[in-house]
Amino acid sequence: MNTQELFNLLDQHKNAALLFEYSPGQLVGANYHITEVKHVVIDSVDCGARADGWNETVIQLWESPDELGKTEYMTAFKALGILKKVGQMRAYDMNSVVRFEYGNSVFHTAQLFVNDYEIKGNQILLKLAVEPTDCKAKDICGVPEPAMAEASNSCSPGSGCC
Repeated sequence: MNTQELFNLLDQHKNAALLFEYSPGQLVGANYHITEVKHVVIDSVDCGARADGWNETVIQLWESPDELGKTEYMTAFKALGILKKVGQMRAYDMNSVVRFEYGNSVFHTAQLFVNDYEIKGNQILLKLAVEPTDCKAKDICGVPEPAMAEASNSCSPGSGCC
């Protein structure tokens, strides 16, 4: 999901509660706050000596220990208001990938991408996931791609795995 898509989703469902699933079945507590928004410029070189670059919007979520019993989640309207205020101070690249930075006592702090979302009644549930590291220069470094059977876990006729 890019930043523009997130803004559009929040704008279309302003009155909805905004929930985050950081691991299957595990939700960020209703006591969360948006504590920082980072406009990140990535300027990288991979192991094949190829340069690359892109922008990311990283939104940090933090659970306030002073609000542990809180049951009402932040609304999309409030989240969008915070994000727009940030945008008045530092312009967004609306095409940048959006990530959420989060961690708690049982989940390591990580930058999570939006894997999917669901609209359930008056709630927006953003399903977050960890993106594993990968070699971007497999072709140059001689790293074989996984076999079709390993990638799909199936062995259907004509798949090349049998």
